[in-house]
Amino acid sequence: MREVLDELVAQWRQGKPTAVGTVVSTYRSAPRPAGASMLVTSDERAVGSVSGGCVEGAVFELGQQVLVEHTPVLQRYGVSDDDAFTVGLTCGGLIDVFVERVDPASFPELDEVAASVARKEPVAVVTVVAHRDAQRVGLRMVVWPDRHSGTVCSSQQGSSGGSSRADEAILEDARGALAAGRTVTLHYGPEGQRRGEGMSVFVNSLDPPPRMLVFGAIDFAAAMARMGVFLGYHVTVCDARPVFATRSRFPDAHEVVVNWPHRYLRAEAEAGRIDQRTVVTVLTHDPKFDVPVLIEALRLDLAYIGAMGSRKTHQNRELRLREAGVTDAELSRIASPIGLDLGARTPEETAVSIAAEIISLRWGGDATRLVKAEGPIHGAHPIAQPEPAPEPAQA
Repeated sequence: MREVLDELVAQWRQGKPTAVGTVVSTYRSAPRPAGASMLVTSDERAVGSVSGGCVEGAVFELGQQVLVEHTPVLQRYGVSDDDAFTVGLTCGGLIDVFVERVDPASFPELDEVAASVARKEPVAVVTVVAHRDAQRVGLRMVVWPDRHSGTVCSSQQGSSGGSSRADEAILEDARGALAAGRTVTLHYGPEGQRRGEGMSVFVNSLDPPPRMLVFGAIDFAAAMARMGVFLGYHVTVCDARPVFATRSRFPDAHEVVVNWPHRYLRAEAEAGRIDQRTVVTVLTHDPKFDVPVLIEALRLDLAYIGAMGSRKTHQNRELRLREAGVTDAELSRIASPIGLDLGARTPEETAVSIAAEIISLRWGGDATRLVKAEGPIHGAHPIAQPEPAPEPAQA
């Protein structure tokens, strides 16, 4: 939802209904992850994407139907040998898309959700996408780390024939997913049994974007900042030298900070602004900057720590780190020389190689050329579900 949120809120504030199609489950080689959304506006515009082009036409028609009928629909799209030339995913994957109508009456909390996202505060939108009781499909709960709004299984008074125990289980699981930054579909029984059947709930975690910290205000850092923004990171460039760490040299970065790298990283960690998704790239080539910031980074649970330099430079760096008490196990966490071997020569190509290494480590890829590999390709990462669930019932 994040990529279409601004347009959705603009329509909502004008009182205009919008159909929102959201990928709630993926199987095998799906082109877009769970949470990818597409809007169908009341003036017949399509905004966003759920499949990269494969099924957008069908979702657009379904969205128009939902706008008129006010009834949400959970629809599966895929491809098989028998229907390879009909609407479907020619990549061989499957996606479940939930299409619902959103307007101020059906989603009164949307403005507050958007405000939380703008403030970079975590918030999750929890929606019932399948239920034995069709009247409950489309009910939602908005979850913040310290509070929530709405229920999905019981009325506000807990007397609608639904289950407050199910609400409690869903709220607990949604907060767990939000804390981990996971967007996922969960399945429950009527009383919130986590191995039950009869109810599917989609948890769309709109947590703040992951951070990329680029230490070293050099030309490679400018290219890395552009790449980080392109990949969806909140990018900070930090250097202790004010003549180099300027906004004019790094117009793409969200923040340009003049500070000693290790001091800045320590302060951000102590303020709770560093998490397991944070990526650190050390590009300074200067041991008086590199060694202290790497020591700080190795004390944290980070997604990636990369340091630029030749093998000889890194060997010298390792000696200094060992003298500071860093262990071999800790040293193994540093990606140096940084990036994958793409034959990169320019700063931009080097940024691509670093980004490729980050992506590969994030999703468990082995950086093999796909033309020489076998098995699933893009989208076959750990959060994708390997086998399709039973065919979803439509409301």
